[in-house]
Amino acid sequence: MQGATLSRWTMAYFAAACLMLLAGQGLMVAGYGYPAADIAAPETLVLVHVLAIGWLSLLMAGALLQFVPVLVARPLSAAPLAAPALALLLAGLGFLIAGFVALSGATDLPLFFMPLGGAFLGLGFGFVAIILAATLFAARPLPLPACFVATGVVALLGAILLGAAFTLVLSGVSGNPFLARLVAGGVELHAVLGLGGWLSVTAAGVSYRLLSMFLLSPETERPTSRAVWWVVSLAIGLVVAAVATVLLAVPGKDVLFVAALLLTLAAGVLYSGDVRQIYRARRRRQAELNIRASFPAFAALLLSIVFVNIPIVRTGEGVAAITYLFVFGWLTGLGLAQLYKIVAFLTWLEAYGPVLGRGPVPRVQDLVDERQAAVWFVLYYGAVAAATLALFWGHAAFFRAMVLLQTVATLVLMREFVRARRLSAVPAATRAPAGFVRPHLFCPPSASRR
Repeated sequence: MQGATLSRWTMAYFAAACLMLLAGQGLMVAGYGYPAADIAAPETLVLVHVLAIGWLSLLMAGALLQFVPVLVARPLSAAPLAAPALALLLAGLGFLIAGFVALSGATDLPLFFMPLGGAFLGLGFGFVAIILAATLFAARPLPLPACFVATGVVALLGAILLGAAFTLVLSGVSGNPFLARLVAGGVELHAVLGLGGWLSVTAAGVSYRLLSMFLLSPETERPTSRAVWWVVSLAIGLVVAAVATVLLAVPGKDVLFVAALLLTLAAGVLYSGDVRQIYRARRRRQAELNIRASFPAFAALLLSIVFVNIPIVRTGEGVAAITYLFVFGWLTGLGLAQLYKIVAFLTWLEAYGPVLGRGPVPRVQDLVDERQAAVWFVLYYGAVAAATLALFWGHAAFFRAMVLLQTVATLVLMREFVRARRLSAVPAATRAPAGFVRPHLFCPPSASRR
């Protein structure tokens, strides 16, 4: 990526996402939402959307703004839309949460905030989709990792449309029977399109490139990797078909849903094999912490997919525990692990890229302290595993204690991100060479740099 253009707003997306992760974990520690409330309660909806939109989707959008140009070797199209997209997403999430809180009866805010939030989120994600789609369209034919991103964007649009329909019914704005059927039978399809399609398919696609780049592995397109893309694309197609069966009130939803889950299991096995092959083909002898800390995330992904394909586990507390493992073991674990490297890497490019060749500069590794952070990754994943088991067993108090431990680990890791931005770990002799650019914590630089 040396010489790549830095996305001006990526770090702002990351900062907002990290704050939302802390907010979501704080709500769980406080006993807000499931398991203290019903899994379908408005309080749980608040928690779920703070994490799925505020944390994971903002994180993914910010990462794609930086890495899609790397995947397709083209500059980002419609880049000025990134700032209004972030503003719309934050405003939309705020309105949506206010609507859910009103639905719970905790306040007398108008329920109309729900569809208003849905509209703002639709616009914000629409802008993100325009940026990504325009960039990908201009780069055809697409390399395989970019194909994953394209599939993920399609799933995002489907999830947003379903979510907007839910807000219209739950707020009482619409009594349309077609939309009412979606609320009654489409919640799990909405979740699969968001968590499985938009977030997981996109994360898998980008990881093919990032793992190869950070491990110095050959960037070859394996038949198994293309098979993963075809299988997950077919699975998303089956989920979309299941949405149609719900809308039309015809049988077939459960069969399509189970078939999609089985396809996902096949894709998970193939993807795990690809990750193993990328690691074995590495030219970097010692994998850095962001790679080592990603392995438990890959394990959580495979375990989640296996468990969700077992009918007896996919019921009651089981589905909540599987979702928790998927969200915090796979998506959040991978996100935190890669942020550890990405924040340092982008900071290094911003601070020292302009002075390369003019004198000694620190290495990217000099911006972080791996030995210290490794302990907190171990604590984080251990807390996630214990919290998942607590949900399976129905021990709410132990669950909250483990989430508290998980939150502490998250806070310390985020402190490491801030230290990297502040260049705190860089040796004083090379920290500030003549002409270097001191990066802002999360505000965008005045202009994109090369």
